[in-house]
Amino acid sequence: MNIAVDGLGVEGVHVWRGDRHVLKAVTLHIKPREVLHISGRNGSGKTTLLRVACGLLRPEQGRVTWQGRSISEVRTEYQQALAYASHEPALKGDLTALENLRFMVGLRRRVSAAELTRCLERTGVAGCTDLPVRVLSAGQRRRVAMARVLGVHAALWMLDEPFTNLDAGGSETFAALIAEHVRQGGMAVVVAHHELVLPTQARRLELPG
Repeated sequence: MNIAVDGLGVEGVHVWRGDRHVLKAVTLHIKPREVLHISGRNGSGKTTLLRVACGLLRPEQGRVTWQGRSISEVRTEYQQALAYASHEPALKGDLTALENLRFMVGLRRRVSAAELTRCLERTGVAGCTDLPVRVLSAGQRRRVAMARVLGVHAALWMLDEPFTNLDAGGSETFAALIAEHVRQGGMAVVVAHHELVLPTQARRLELPG
């Protein structure tokens, strides 16, 4: 198989969990200006596949490539190009929304408080800037986590169930942000168990399970 040189490739990936064969020869590719929707039943391996693609989990067989090279060979370059939002927002409860962004985005690049505040505004939680994350609702925490994705300026977004806990307005906001990202030349891999309603076309990979 020819993996696309100008993007992300996953080739023939197998993952076992004990005696359970979770991913069986899964192959995908995504290029700039594309959205890939990964769907499937509970337990089909959607999150596992995303973790493999991010380099967080090593498959028993198969490989993951970035710009045509194994991610193990271009680890630093790949990590700089990647923004990963797990199913759990992974925020520090005692820090404010802005402090969470300053810490986590600051690990990737120099950024001002004003720019991070704009990211919170774009995801609809500008009013939560100075509130500790522990007092925020699940939907608000999801919005803060998405603001973090915006803040790192990554080409490739890996989003695991990003619409969970969002109301209709939040879902529309996130869909618009994903569409804007790919229009500007970015890529997005979105794990979602339901149909995606995006203002841009998405390819779909259905995992058996």
